[in-house]
Amino acid sequence: MWEDNVLFKAKSQQIEVNLEDKAALLRAVSERFSSKQGFALATINLDHLVKLRTSERFAKAYAEHDFVVADGNPVVWLSKLAKRPVSLVPGSDMVVPLARAAAEAGTSIALFGATESSLQAAAAALKKQIPSLDVATAIAPPMGFDASSDAAAEMLGKLESSGAGLVFLALTAPKQEEFAARGRKLAPTLGFASIGAGLDFLSGEQRRAPKWARALALEWAWRMLSSPARLGPRYIRCLAILPSLVLEAAALRKH
Repeated sequence: MWEDNVLFKAKSQQIEVNLEDKAALLRAVSERFSSKQGFALATINLDHLVKLRTSERFAKAYAEHDFVVADGNPVVWLSKLAKRPVSLVPGSDMVVPLARAAAEAGTSIALFGATESSLQAAAAALKKQIPSLDVATAIAPPMGFDASSDAAAEMLGKLESSGAGLVFLALTAPKQEEFAARGRKLAPTLGFASIGAGLDFLSGEQRRAPKWARALALEWAWRMLSSPARLGPRYIRCLAILPSLVLEAAALRKH
């Protein structure tokens, strides 16, 4: 495991970015596949950092994750300021590489979240790119899904009994991270990867920012303009915590 971790303050503890790039993530996950061990992967961004500072429940769920990567250019920039540089590893970009790693290890996958139609289309898209991939099951939870409910525990049982070794969680934060944290206790042989809208992008249910916007680190602006009423307040909260994050990163730079 990488030693020079990037640290961020949460409600009750520090959160570490403990895998520095895509290659490190794929190595770590492949090792878990080989040893038949479960894991939970979180992809941290500014929105998560806002929630981590205000929600004890979310902070505790994050602490249960084995792997954390940087899913957001501000996190990458802060890591460089702290002299603990990491690379950008967006969860959406890792769906296909992780699925390919699973197929190469002979590990089946499961899809959880989104909608039934999106899951089926995403499964077909993955199979087209990775013909040897086995999609063991796909579960679209009902509206109002609660990761702490008895129904969620039953779904974890179904995922485990499906024979899958990797579960892609296509929910919003904090639901997907809380479900993954619960899964580490109730279904410890499963690997959980929280990838947000990653399956909807694959299925075509949602349109991702064009490559030029991503290359210029403007995906956030493209998304906000696409849905200003929903995402505007979120990005305002993200901008509000940036000054304190910069100061914290600068302090880490001195150590």
